[in-house]
Amino acid sequence: MKLLIIRHGDPDYTIDSLTEKGHREAQLLAERIASMDIKAYYVSPLGRARKTAEYTLEKAGRTAEVLDWAREFDTLISDGRGGKRIAWDWLPADWTAVPEYFDKDKWYTTPIMQEAGMEAGVKRVYDGIDALIERHGYKREGNLYRAVEPNNDTIALFCHFGVTCVMLSHILNVSPMILWHGFVSAPTSVTTLITEERREGLAYFRTNTFGDISHLYKYGEEPAFSGRFCEMISNEQERHD
Repeated sequence: MKLLIIRHGDPDYTIDSLTEKGHREAQLLAERIASMDIKAYYVSPLGRARKTAEYTLEKAGRTAEVLDWAREFDTLISDGRGGKRIAWDWLPADWTAVPEYFDKDKWYTTPIMQEAGMEAGVKRVYDGIDALIERHGYKREGNLYRAVEPNNDTIALFCHFGVTCVMLSHILNVSPMILWHGFVSAPTSVTTLITEERREGLAYFRTNTFGDISHLYKYGEEPAFSGRFCEMISNEQERHD
């Protein structure tokens, strides 16, 4: 089984849709995805993901099932300064000082995460991705997946960076803090996971590509900056905090 997780195009958050650049990116993405043999399409309920998927679905003559749990992961945490922020925008200088955040079973047990109700938030995503994978033949058992109906099918899910990291953290059994802050998937990037059934009946997902934007480079479209922070503090035109 092959799972494609696709981030939406360059976002215009004020209208929950895409910028002009985001529309171009989504059109180029469609050139790549629409010709693939996709068993089923799924999409977040949010406008920027649905608009991105629309170009591929129209070109392929297909429809997508909306998955409410695949909306952007927006559980807010205290920033320690009287404000709130989404967990993947937390300053590394703060969270890396706490060993629990590197542990897949302890990261949501800290006082800050408990106050935010983080465990309930991630469980919703964990249960959602497990149910989707089970629909396509693989049932979660411990840290692996039972290959109930092993297959070579490909499914595609259009969603968001934050929730992608939560899904991957569960599938791969790692803390999402590492993924949120150590990886980035640019708008319209494609992350590909493929099952490996090295012993009969037991499968584990291997990440074949993370945040692939080769379709943008193919047509000379520079990737959008959305999802990143400044490379140097002196880069005033880039997002800082």
